[in-house]
Amino acid sequence: MDHNNKTNGDTQEDSHNAVSKSDAEEPISANLQQNIDKVKQALGNSNDIILREIRIGKIGNLKAAIFYTDGLTGTQALADYVIESLLMDMKNTELDQMISFGQDVLNVLKERALTFGGVTEVLNYEMLYTFLLSGDAILLFEGHCKGFSIGVRQWNQRSVTEPATETIVRGPRESFTESIRTNTALIRRKIKDRNLWLESRTIGRVTKTDVSIMYIHGIASDNIVDEVRKRLDRIDIDGILESGYIEELIQDETFTPFPTIYNTERPDVVAADLLEGRVAILVDGTPFVLTAPATFIQFFQAAEDYYQRADVSSVLRALRFFSFFISLVGTSMYIAITTFHQEMLPTALLISVAAQREGVPFPAIIEALMMETALEILREASIRMPRAVGQAVSILGTLVIGTAAVEAGIASAAMVIVISITAISNFIFPAPNMSISVRLIRVPILILAASFGLFGMIIGFIALVLHLCSLRSFGVPYTSSLAPFILEDQKDTIFRLPRWRMRTRPRLISQKDVTRNQPSPAPKPRI
Repeated sequence: MDHNNKTNGDTQEDSHNAVSKSDAEEPISANLQQNIDKVKQALGNSNDIILREIRIGKIGNLKAAIFYTDGLTGTQALADYVIESLLMDMKNTELDQMISFGQDVLNVLKERALTFGGVTEVLNYEMLYTFLLSGDAILLFEGHCKGFSIGVRQWNQRSVTEPATETIVRGPRESFTESIRTNTALIRRKIKDRNLWLESRTIGRVTKTDVSIMYIHGIASDNIVDEVRKRLDRIDIDGILESGYIEELIQDETFTPFPTIYNTERPDVVAADLLEGRVAILVDGTPFVLTAPATFIQFFQAAEDYYQRADVSSVLRALRFFSFFISLVGTSMYIAITTFHQEMLPTALLISVAAQREGVPFPAIIEALMMETALEILREASIRMPRAVGQAVSILGTLVIGTAAVEAGIASAAMVIVISITAISNFIFPAPNMSISVRLIRVPILILAASFGLFGMIIGFIALVLHLCSLRSFGVPYTSSLAPFILEDQKDTIFRLPRWRMRTRPRLISQKDVTRNQPSPAPKPRI
């Protein structure tokens, strides 16, 4: 009985959704009052949907209604450029005569009165609801089966500020905002080229989120651009609230700890990626822009690397790779050597480590996992707590817990030092999502080192390299240009060569226009 009731309820709900969908696609009626009642009923008589009924013409022969959403529509622009123009500028006998003879006056109104930019014809209720709830003003007329959508969107938004997650010493101090139009303007401000193309679409059956892709025509590969289009068009979901939704739905590989799509909040980074032939994906409502395809090396390249001299940038980038190695295997190597390969340590150091571990009741792996877990809890707590006390709690908690653990004999001093160095090395990555990936991979390698020593670590490294080589990002190998090895692309991988030597773009990403600049000799100092 309950099952039948549930089935009947589902059937009624499906039929209701079908009716609602058909109603939304229904053409607009010529009866203005019917349109008003239908819009009010469909939107639940929401009090933020404002209705203004007016009469146009010298004697007011044409009855009209204006809908707009309070908080999303610029009321001042609506009053100055739309309502005032309709009520004052269109008071002439010619318009009244056209209305009396039954002629189409909408084109006259569109050309003479609606001088504000972004006027679109509205033919059905689906278009009406979409434009209205996006912030546009809707203008409907008595006796006409179509209306106008007037682009007067205006809402409160965060101004362009300094990046919060990708800070640098030298370089631009502007970041994206939650407005997609502001973000596209920030990119166009840096790339003033007619080949910078923008394509827009709406994704999300309920949220109807604006999503745009940007690429430089003639530099970006047509195959990559087509693949981005196909993956975005295949998305069928009720809502998109952040670019992370898009990233998860279009990525090549789901079950991998490594990010296969790059995200950033810096316009200069997106501009540089576009110049290399990548495609940018912008989502309304988030300050993070996605770029694809992504490579493993890209997550170690900071924006500041290209604003300093090549030798300084190369040293800093090599330091990041060394920190990646320390963060990944620092604790594992300590456990493997002290547990299985004590002969690798000098005698004095071995005696010191053994003396520290004499009072510790746990094996090294349990000791390391306990300290790692405590560190991750403190890290997560410092992020979620109020900013005024988060840093203080993190620093004090780490010091107090580390000191108390050593004094209580739960952990050795050497283990606390190793865990601390490993944690600090994890903060050096320019991309925060890569540091999360390293933290996830660290635990399996830790278990292999505790089980089989250095042999287990080598097995873990082989599995990690094989996994990296198997990944693809929109058809591009994730480990390019190291595997497959491309000699010309080594100018900007582990080290960065001087600017005058970086003449070509990455071969596997941009296959059309691969030349950045013309070959030129090295600059010579003047005497």
